[in-house]
Amino acid sequence: MNLRRDVFQAIADPTRRAILLLVASQSLTAGAIAANFDTARPTVSKHLAILTECELLKQEQQGREVHYHLNANKMKDIADFIEPFRQMWDERFNKLEAVMKNYQNKQHGA
Repeated sequence: MNLRRDVFQAIADPTRRAILLLVASQSLTAGAIAANFDTARPTVSKHLAILTECELLKQEQQGREVHYHLNANKMKDIADFIEPFRQMWDERFNKLEAVMKNYQNKQHGA
């Protein structure tokens, strides 16, 4: 049974996030990626398959090797989804900061 994987489930795993960071600046082969982890190569291959299935990584055949690189468009989709939440929390923290400064000013002025 082939289940469609959710992109947010994919990035919830710390190893997969580390893989995304590794390939963010340059494409790498599966072996080069696996060399950065203390897990078995088949485990890293499974992570790569999940990231590829979610379209976070793209595969590119270069001779006999397959190179993995970041799919910037899919990463932008994630960032676009998260942005309104980031803005909301920035606004809330700014309001909290204003309340705290007001409170501190009243404490020092009293």
